[in-house]
Amino acid sequence: MLKKILKYGTLLVLIAVILVVGFVTAVNYNLFGYLYTQKELKAFRNHNASLILAEEGETLGKIFDKNRTNIVYEDLPQHLIDALVATEDVRYFEHDGVDKKGMLRVFFKTLLMGDERSGGGSTITQQLVKNMYGRKNFGILTMPVNKTKEAILATRVENVYDKNEILALYFNTIPFGENVFGIEAASRRFYNKSTSKLSVDESAVLVGLLKANTYYNPRLYPENAKRRRNVVLFQMFKYGFLSEEEKEELQQLPIKLDYANLSSEGIANYFLQNIRSQSRSIVEQYNKDHGTEWNLRTDGLIIKTTLDYQLQKQALKSFEKHLKKMQKFLRKQYQSGSSKRDLNRMVTAELNRSGLKNKSETYTTYEQFNWSESETDSVTLRDSIIYSITQLHAGLLAMDPQSGEVKAYVGGVDFRNFPYDQVKAKRQMASSFKPILYAAGLENGFTPCTYLSNEEVTYTDFDNWKPANYNNEYGGKYSLQAALIKSKNVPTVDLYFNVGYENLDYLWEKLEFSEELKDLPSSALGTVSASVYELAVAYSAFANGGFIVEPRFIESITAPNGDVIFKAKKTNSSRVISDSTSTEMTYMLQQAVQRGTGMSLSSTYGVSVPLAGKTGTSQNYADAWFVSYTPGLVMVTRVGASSPNIHFNHGSYGSGSRLALPIAGYTWKSIQGNSRLRTKYVKPFGELPIDWIEAYSCNDFEESSKLEELFKRDETTTVNAAKKGKKKRKKKSKPKKKKNLFQRIFKKD
Repeated sequence: MLKKILKYGTLLVLIAVILVVGFVTAVNYNLFGYLYTQKELKAFRNHNASLILAEEGETLGKIFDKNRTNIVYEDLPQHLIDALVATEDVRYFEHDGVDKKGMLRVFFKTLLMGDERSGGGSTITQQLVKNMYGRKNFGILTMPVNKTKEAILATRVENVYDKNEILALYFNTIPFGENVFGIEAASRRFYNKSTSKLSVDESAVLVGLLKANTYYNPRLYPENAKRRRNVVLFQMFKYGFLSEEEKEELQQLPIKLDYANLSSEGIANYFLQNIRSQSRSIVEQYNKDHGTEWNLRTDGLIIKTTLDYQLQKQALKSFEKHLKKMQKFLRKQYQSGSSKRDLNRMVTAELNRSGLKNKSETYTTYEQFNWSESETDSVTLRDSIIYSITQLHAGLLAMDPQSGEVKAYVGGVDFRNFPYDQVKAKRQMASSFKPILYAAGLENGFTPCTYLSNEEVTYTDFDNWKPANYNNEYGGKYSLQAALIKSKNVPTVDLYFNVGYENLDYLWEKLEFSEELKDLPSSALGTVSASVYELAVAYSAFANGGFIVEPRFIESITAPNGDVIFKAKKTNSSRVISDSTSTEMTYMLQQAVQRGTGMSLSSTYGVSVPLAGKTGTSQNYADAWFVSYTPGLVMVTRVGASSPNIHFNHGSYGSGSRLALPIAGYTWKSIQGNSRLRTKYVKPFGELPIDWIEAYSCNDFEESSKLEELFKRDETTTVNAAKKGKKKRKKKSKPKKKKNLFQRIFKKD
């Protein structure tokens, strides 16, 4: 009986061996799908996301097919390798791709005894193969076929790569959930740092995440992640990579993330729109010129930008701090009274225009942005429109006026819900336009002490248009510098007629504004539209001595092999105003901050660094502007709803000094309090020559004599009549300068 059992048992074992050998042979000879050769394994390359970096190397975003950034073995900290080996494959450095002891454990415990807790038996190399090529379905043979294929390929991988190369490949291929592939992308996502800078406990968290990348996600389930991390730390202690004291200390640490989901909630998504567009054009041109085939989505290019990560974060904080408060005030205004009636009429008109009047009370799913966390709620169609059109929008651009480098770029309050870029949006400039006119005046013989009429005037030849001062005070005359500092409208219109439309339009075009400047006296008060971007370019000429500079976003683009695809050259600049005009404008705009409409920078927001600046408030408070600068940084902010019909009803909330200036105020205060930012951006203004100071020490205001008032009225009537119906013409040369009395006396060039 025993002999029969042994005989049949031996026969069964022999049959089993034959079947196993036959099965392995069948797999090896591609009967269950193609097996890659050693040559093909050696040629394997991961698709690699192109990385977009801030000027100091912080990650801003990526361009990819798969969110992966490949790194080399030298970038892997030893404790990360120790954590992986201790947890996933303790005999990694001993086997040749297949762990025989592990396979026996799987065979007896997992397959025969059904103990799933005993582990899968796959080595790091086998897991690498799975990550490289995935698994296919073979019905009931799926697991045996895939495991066999992975074992065969693992031995081939070990023949073409050394152990260190395999570790680098493994760390570059493993998925971490959230559409993140590879350790570098995971490190950037969860800790906002490169892999080489991970701490021991952070490495343990990421290695622990490999077991189940949703259940152990440290953002979603921090307690699960902590328990799993501590298991990894215990394994490191068990196999001699940590002392017991180190293990105990590390296990007590809390899970602390610096989470950065750059695809949906990065700090510079509006800025990245420009980067992706510009880098695509640069790479395409490089490929065309050099016969290369670099691909932004797959080849892991490094795009270094000009953005200051720290300044960008401060600008975002300023947005939230100020606009969160102002948004509540605006919505409260539209909940009652005439504002509510006006809003309801607008919404009804919109529903009628869209053919949705009968569906106005239909409920719809709507994501409401509220500065803390966007909430998806079920609201009526009418309410969703009300919420949308009463949303305040804003843009901020900060750039170096010397080089044109863009240092901060906030294109809106929330990229996901409002992707339209407010930095590029054109809105009525209001008083932020005035320095353009005053610069044209200085270019054409006027000085800061030239006096301008403040008498009430009705321009009969322009539909009886009558400019009004903000405080409704008239009479007398203001020096040019005082009129700008106090943002007086009537003297500004007087300057417009004395400078002449052609001289103003000549400078307007040189400053590269895109919208046509109309030959109307109301243009003097900023009825023309421009963008935050354009205004930053124009005011840079005041800050840098009179040159126009093009904003620059990208510093360099390099390939993984070190090839330099693009390196920014010094920005080409051309003179648009004289150095003396630039100096005089800066002097006057400094006064506007110290004793004019920008006074609250110091009195309310505690900004003590020297700044020049100008506020702007468009008609009916539809848009609020504030431009501020030093020789090291120009900052432009604008705030307003998407429709000019939605606005604050009074200047205590809607003026430039109350709605736009605070964003700049908070940002400049943060610059002032940060030694690096202060040193970098707060540059001293040049001193005015002594003779200039004496020449410009004039009274802000003087009374006009009756004779002067009479002559002024006659002159205005003549100018208006002469200009009526005049058509704009293309100019090929600069209009001839006018000389005023001050120039003739002091012989100032």
